[in-house]
Amino acid sequence: MKRIVYMVIMNLFYAPIWFTTIARMARENDTHTVRERYDYIVRMVKRIIKWGRVTVKVQGQEHIPKKDGFILFPNHQGLFDMLALFSTCPNPISVVIKKEASNWILVKQVLGATRSLSMDRNDMKDQAKVILDVAKRVKEGDNFVIFAEGHRSRNENQILEFKSGTFKAAVKAQCPIVPVALINSFRPFDIDSLAHETVEVHYLDPIYPNQYMGMKTIEIAHLVHDKIQEEINKNLNKNALTT
Repeated sequence: MKRIVYMVIMNLFYAPIWFTTIARMARENDTHTVRERYDYIVRMVKRIIKWGRVTVKVQGQEHIPKKDGFILFPNHQGLFDMLALFSTCPNPISVVIKKEASNWILVKQVLGATRSLSMDRNDMKDQAKVILDVAKRVKEGDNFVIFAEGHRSRNENQILEFKSGTFKAAVKAQCPIVPVALINSFRPFDIDSLAHETVEVHYLDPIYPNQYMGMKTIEIAHLVHDKIQEEINKNLNKNALTT
């Protein structure tokens, strides 16, 4: 919370401009292109991160498919996750977010500008509808972020079990699945300090339809989960040896 307040104070001059511009971009009749809207949000996010005393290190951007129409499946550590992804993913991305967070100030506007979707985690019909909407849009060339844990892990870099249903969108769209390992993304907002923090984003090798077709969604969930946890453990061990 301390860093969030600090970020707000450090960007007070820009905040009204950002809010007004992004709110306009969130309108259905906005004439900005997807790329223009995304680039504006990325510039905003990078400034917020810089002035928030956080460094985001990225590896594996070459693994992000060049052709749009893919889904990123990262682990979920907290509120900083999407800042880390926006600041490192070169392709425009939308996100599926829990409904209760979709009306937060500025979050609501960013969701609108990125044409993201909110999901009611207590409504099975709404979940099914969102999965179908994501699959349809991915087939049309949009890219999405889905947090397969369903909610954030409270155990730092140990990730929760992935919900198999979240992978139905990828199976229906027959699109590349990109596992993403977020390391220490919980620290900027969970640690009650303004000390400099470093967050790592690792984009892993995509899993293409010909690799997962025929697999059950629960098998895909385990595969993606294990790849991400293995990447996290490997880098934590490497960092421990160099300190």
